[in-house]
Amino acid sequence: EEQERLLQYQPDQPQNPKVLRVAIIGAPNAGKSTLSNQLLGRKVFPVSQKVHTTRCKARGVVTYEDTQLIILDTPGLTSPLKAKRHKLEAAMLTDPWDSMKHADLVLVLVDVSDHWTRNCLSKEVLKCLLQFPRIPSVLVLNKVDLLKKKFILLELVNELTEGIVNGRKLEVTSAFKNYSSSSAKSPLRVTWASPPENRAPESRCLRETDGAQEGSGLAESSDMRASESGLLTEAQEPKDSGPRDLKDMTGWPYFQEIFMLAALRGEEVDTLKRYLLMQAKPGPWEFHSGVLTSQSPQEICDNIIREKILEYLPLEVPYGVIQVTEMWEEGASGELLIVQNLLVPRKSHMMMLIGRGGKVISRIAQEAGQDLMNAFLCDVRLKLKVEVKS
Repeated sequence: EEQERLLQYQPDQPQNPKVLRVAIIGAPNAGKSTLSNQLLGRKVFPVSQKVHTTRCKARGVVTYEDTQLIILDTPGLTSPLKAKRHKLEAAMLTDPWDSMKHADLVLVLVDVSDHWTRNCLSKEVLKCLLQFPRIPSVLVLNKVDLLKKKFILLELVNELTEGIVNGRKLEVTSAFKNYSSSSAKSPLRVTWASPPENRAPESRCLRETDGAQEGSGLAESSDMRASESGLLTEAQEPKDSGPRDLKDMTGWPYFQEIFMLAALRGEEVDTLKRYLLMQAKPGPWEFHSGVLTSQSPQEICDNIIREKILEYLPLEVPYGVIQVTEMWEEGASGELLIVQNLLVPRKSHMMMLIGRGGKVISRIAQEAGQDLMNAFLCDVRLKLKVEVKS
């Protein structure tokens, strides 16, 4: 009830409000929801290692002083063929495109730990960027903490941007030829090559990286010159080549910035958040400052339980589970009582979901209940039942 009231309230905006609507797009399982949760400071979007955890677009709200960021967390961009294979809703194909229509800025997330997909942007992502070329875009390299060879980031930057960032052509030189290719401790420095005059120094995001540093290896921002690093040197300004053929493209040459971070560990997320706050433009707020997400509590509950089902059931099994909430009420001591029935298509799936001695369903209920307590900031008693749907 409180969430419904907050969503109906008029925004309590200051005298000179600013707003920025940010769409996060990328391939399935790139870490979009993890990044959204980190930007919000609380887990409200489902996260799992399986693809297509996010099934529809949802909005998160960050309100800081006079600025409101509206985070548009979207399903991973997928093809109709894959959507049919996973029995995905039609919204899985249309929601990312709808989010782009309302965005002031788009973050393109790439999982750099996936060596099968990291060297080029997916055709679905490129198609989306080509459809909305006027929306400013930012490249975010995620999961950099999982890379042992940090110099790979240089190659990825060059390939994913086609060597052009913020309207300037960049040239990557072989500064690592003296280092062992297997060494994870080789220093890595990436800087802007003579940035344009109107560029704010605080928004430099290609930053010094030290492979010896723990975690993602991203050090504090340093305003270095290209001559110091010897990695990126200015070349001639790129000329607009007009419409491009999608099949010839591997990257997007119109990114304004590049960030390297580890969303799961929260490394460098604050740097990205500060940048987004700086990009906000004067405009009315969309939500009351007390709103964290546009989702209802029931939607958050369904998403978190589905996340656990995806984690603990193999292959395609979890995608056939239907969730039915049978009870949602407040207990005598203010705790939230939830009973949800999980309907599965066949008995073998029911046995997998219950597990030997009920261990699997008990673990799902325990972990989902803990996440719900963290999301709702109250005690939660969650009971899950499993049935074969008739």
